[in-house]
Amino acid sequence: MQLDYSIEQLQEVAQKVITNSSGKILLFYGNMGVGKTTLIKQLVKQLGSNDAVSSPTFSLVNEYESDSEGLIYHFDFYRIKNEEEALDIGIEDYFYSNNWCLIEWPEKIKNLVPLNAVAVHISVNHDGTRKILIKQPTNNG
Repeated sequence: MQLDYSIEQLQEVAQKVITNSSGKILLFYGNMGVGKTTLIKQLVKQLGSNDAVSSPTFSLVNEYESDSEGLIYHFDFYRIKNEEEALDIGIEDYFYSNNWCLIEWPEKIKNLVPLNAVAVHISVNHDGTRKILIKQPTNNG
């Protein structure tokens, strides 16, 4: 699924990402400043959390609570040096918790990502709008 959107359409796009995802592990790919965290903020809101959302660049993971969805985990692996750091925080426990896992910079942990993860690619169009491409897993494990 591919969508072009402006910041004004973010709420609608977030809802489409949720409803068109075959699982709860979402991998966000895109260059620095493309809007991964901005989209994740809206996703967390759409999932029913009123928690303040910020990028967990230094803590690696933030946890948000939702009355309807339980816990939502937001990861940012931009600053890790190797996959061992993700293993050290217990990444596998998060992945298999059946909670939403929203992951920025998943290419840093490519060997740890579950096969059922949904890839969300974000890029900027020439006019400043964003393009999002949602790729469902080809193998549901």
